[in-house]
Amino acid sequence: MAWVLGGRDTATFRRLYDKVKHRVDCRFYTDDWEAFASILPKDRHVIGKQHTVTIERDNSNTRHPLGRMTRRTKVVSHCEKMLDASLKLWLNLTTPEIFALYQNRALSIFK
Repeated sequence: MAWVLGGRDTATFRRLYDKVKHRVDCRFYTDDWEAFASILPKDRHVIGKQHTVTIERDNSNTRHPLGRMTRRTKVVSHCEKMLDASLKLWLNLTTPEIFALYQNRALSIFK
């Protein structure tokens, strides 16, 4: 999983793509936003809503437990450092392999 913080602009997307461009074994499924077409390799870029439903569901599942990721709430943080820390924490808590490591450490005090 990779992310960058910023606006919905070409410069922000380029920073995100720079984090994943080493992955040559994947395809990129996107909507028809001009920045995607100008940056992504044409042979691995698939445009259309048909394949983005799962992606949007994952985005929604990420935003739901992180109130700071939703708009017009009292818990919105504009501090990039806190947004980045929240995403790292969420990723660690929702990735079973990573969570198990921390869970075992925490529970070891009861042994």
